[in-house]
Amino acid sequence: MSAATPGSSPIDAARTDAAGSVRAFAPASVGNIGVGFDLLGHSIDGPRDVAVVRRIAAPEVRIAAIRGDVAGADSLPLEAARNTAGQALIALRDKLGLGHGFELELEKGIPLGSGLGGSAASCVAAVVAANALLDAPLPREALYEFALDGESVSSGSRHGDNVAPMLLGGVVMATATRMIPLAVPSWLYAVVVHPDQVLETRRARAVLADPYPLHTVVEQSAHLALFLTGLQRGDAGLLREGLVDLLVEPRRAPLIPGFAAVKAAALDHGALGASISGAGPSTFAWFESEAQARAAAPSMRQAFADAGFDSRAYVTPVAGPRAELIA
Repeated sequence: MSAATPGSSPIDAARTDAAGSVRAFAPASVGNIGVGFDLLGHSIDGPRDVAVVRRIAAPEVRIAAIRGDVAGADSLPLEAARNTAGQALIALRDKLGLGHGFELELEKGIPLGSGLGGSAASCVAAVVAANALLDAPLPREALYEFALDGESVSSGSRHGDNVAPMLLGGVVMATATRMIPLAVPSWLYAVVVHPDQVLETRRARAVLADPYPLHTVVEQSAHLALFLTGLQRGDAGLLREGLVDLLVEPRRAPLIPGFAAVKAAALDHGALGASISGAGPSTFAWFESEAQARAAAPSMRQAFADAGFDSRAYVTPVAGPRAELIA
């Protein structure tokens, strides 16, 4: 799959099948990128969720089925208001005052509790598919608020560090109201390793409740500034200096057996930096080339294996794909 260029998009045109359904996928993502908690994220070329949506006459949103080989997929709620994808479509219907409804089927490909944005991917795929069924489809940027409404069902808060890069592709800065695509050098690659562990987002957020010293926050702000400048200039040295998380990683790392060894393996192979993907337990590292990334991936997997966990590694351009309609 080729990487998508982040930015504004033309209005999607519907590709309906014989049953009048539209399919869309949304890619997995790396939330936070270490230094940008609830602010930065990038999509990856790896696992994905697929939503199949059809327009129905009844003024409601219903979920017909949730499928997939992902452990726990069959336990996800079919009640639309309790499901991220269902709630996103409810928000879409309510905001636009639609007289019709949607029926939704989900095909889960992103592991639950993985730190790869699975809950976000479901709602992004759903809104992209549903948008194509509207009489007047909305521009991609207008879908952001509905995706945020859906994501909040899972995480308990509205943060766009996963949904924004899924909608636009690549690295995106996500505020409460805006998605801002950021420059990404073409040589920048990531390794994302997902171990056979589950870490629920709410538990991972709970360890962040205690306040932080002001000097730590100031130092983290400096790292964020260096990181963003490094992206803009395509400067590996600035990225290396900036990709350091003093706030979230120290508190979440103890929740992820093997994390320290995985990070060390990445750094030993020349990574610009490594940290926790989203809420964890997946771990990511950035590299200056695809060759470097591919050389590091086996060692990162081995570090999880030494801790007793099998894992899968994804080597991906940091400028990863965006959600799209599929045949």
